[in-house]
Amino acid sequence: MDTLIEVKEIVKTYKKRKSNEKILAVDHVSFQVKRGEVLGLLGPNGAGKTTTIKTICGLLSPDSGTVLINGIDIRKKRLKALHHISAVLEGNRNLYWRLSVLENLEYFAGNRGFSRKEMRPLIEKYLHHFRLEQKRNELVNRLSRGMQQKLAIAVALLAGTDAILLDEPTLGLDVETGYEVRDLLRYVAKEEGRTIIISTHDMPVVQDLCERTVIINNGKVVVDDRVENLLKLFESRAYSITLNKPLTETQQQLLMHRFPLLNYSTESHQSLLQVNLEQSEDIYELIDILKSDQTPIESIDRTQIQFEQVFMKIVKEGKEHALV
Repeated sequence: MDTLIEVKEIVKTYKKRKSNEKILAVDHVSFQVKRGEVLGLLGPNGAGKTTTIKTICGLLSPDSGTVLINGIDIRKKRLKALHHISAVLEGNRNLYWRLSVLENLEYFAGNRGFSRKEMRPLIEKYLHHFRLEQKRNELVNRLSRGMQQKLAIAVALLAGTDAILLDEPTLGLDVETGYEVRDLLRYVAKEEGRTIIISTHDMPVVQDLCERTVIINNGKVVVDDRVENLLKLFESRAYSITLNKPLTETQQQLLMHRFPLLNYSTESHQSLLQVNLEQSEDIYELIDILKSDQTPIESIDRTQIQFEQVFMKIVKEGKEHALV
């Protein structure tokens, strides 16, 4: 796959309100997005992720560095570069709320230079595929949040761009609609071959849809790797231990101090301890802590780690060697 989007050493600072002090929001961020790839762009609040997203979309101009979209420098030829990317920003800001579903699709298709007659078959296709047929004449401000989100994605797709950037596509959706949106994005990626950048705090979405993730923290890229590689790396360290009696307060304090506990719970006469071990030989120290109060062990198993746990550890470490 060739490179469709290239972010090269972008830097962005802001002035503090009522002060001359500057805040470095993005600090020489660089990464690439391949054509046809589904990339997760992640980061905690205040990490520089939103500034990076707005820079890619052409809503902000960096202090230095460049963003190339299909080889076009967005700072030099903004409109030409943006011809290759569309975005669905948080809050469905790419919709007109006093127009109907059909009118929104026709209006934004016209904005891209397409005629109503030319786009009618594609509009009907998306109305059907996104299950919006029965709502075609409904005003957007009367739709549920899930319906609005699906329409916003359909509007972005109508632009016919090579890439689509989605900011929090499942935020505020109920579980059923969230899964439906995931299925739609999977369709967009696989059947239409679009390049997708997903910015989200919904880690199951990343694990389910994204091939690769870029994590930004404190204005810097701290991880750029395939999701499966990160899961494999952390999976080898995660253990689930079933105990036949609860841990003592002393044991809990020792474990909390020595190991990053993922979870500890008690039920009836058994306790479940989930722990992340940095080194394979750490298992012996863990056993010693359990032996200190003669805590009986029922079983020790490797656990299937979730991407949310990977993300939280990376953010907590806050540096590139978090994965070493």
